[in-house]
Amino acid sequence: MDVNHSTTEEVPSSSLPTLLKNVQELAIDGEKPPPRYLRKDGDFKENKQVPAQESLSVPIIDISCLSPNPSSSDKEDEMEKLKSALSSWGLFQAIGHSIPKSLLDDIQDVSKQFFDLPTEEKQRYARSEEDEIFDLQGYGSDAIVSDDQVLNWSDRLYLLIQPQEQRKLRLWPDPPTYFRRTLNEYSVKARSVAEVILKAMARSIGLEENSFINQLDEQPMVYGRFNYYPPCSRPDLVYGIIAHSDGVAITILLQDPEVEGLQVLKDDQWINVPCMPGALLINIGDQVEIMSNGIFKSPIHRVVTNKERERLSLAMFYGPKFDKEIEPIAGLINETNPRMFRKVNVKDYLEVFFHKYLQGERAIDWAKV
Repeated sequence: MDVNHSTTEEVPSSSLPTLLKNVQELAIDGEKPPPRYLRKDGDFKENKQVPAQESLSVPIIDISCLSPNPSSSDKEDEMEKLKSALSSWGLFQAIGHSIPKSLLDDIQDVSKQFFDLPTEEKQRYARSEEDEIFDLQGYGSDAIVSDDQVLNWSDRLYLLIQPQEQRKLRLWPDPPTYFRRTLNEYSVKARSVAEVILKAMARSIGLEENSFINQLDEQPMVYGRFNYYPPCSRPDLVYGIIAHSDGVAITILLQDPEVEGLQVLKDDQWINVPCMPGALLINIGDQVEIMSNGIFKSPIHRVVTNKERERLSLAMFYGPKFDKEIEPIAGLINETNPRMFRKVNVKDYLEVFFHKYLQGERAIDWAKV
């Protein structure tokens, strides 16, 4: 996708993009984090970090109670919890999602097997330096696109999953054995979870259940991002991922079952999101905040590094195709609740999001009326 610089600050073409040595190699070689990885003053440093024991307040929702089947007190309670969680937190831990533990274990296993491969083997699936900025598919770390960019202490394997005809299967690893089959199976199950949640979200605020899904279309864009965070000698200065909100509609995150790292900004405090084996973390993105006219919040979150242990996770991102337009759902706009966001083209929004992300800013402000 070509970048339309008319909507954002101009970036010198000479710096688009430059690929660096992968972070895993830096960690293995014992190198100190280079200056480009060190966080800047003012990057949410003024916000207090809440002790881990207080992180239990992150909402937990049993999504098996969210189906439109005959009502029960449990269903009513979970629907109200869902609405509250997404309007105040923007995320929650999902249990009762029906994805077998064996499949969760399998997708985590093939992820670890991939990042354990020798560097030269992983490089077979590398994103090319000649690829367009928005063609993120492949293995690698951050590409430098601006001189003042703060880099993430993480490597990733980024794959387009849907639409299937747009997949770059040459970038789907083999080995690990069964990687492709496992990712296919997991992606089907995860998409079903996303649909259940999107329908329940609509019902929770009095809308027809397909109100959000209709803006995503029958065949949404689905990306999978396998994240690897090596140990870092300076966790006080380096982030696994810098603070940001997600530019998509909804994210399903399978966290590392043992090593924490994800934090969410809530009431000007950074809250640790605890490991919860078997659970999925559901995170609302900017696009749903726009569609809901601001009722549901797209949370700012980040990943901190760990001095001793590596951490892995898998994020599944769901959003409309690039040629679609999104806007607040008409039924949510009235005299007492005026329109907060204008209609925006998805491609235009993601272009703005990409550059705002690099600047440590939010793109959603660009979409406000």
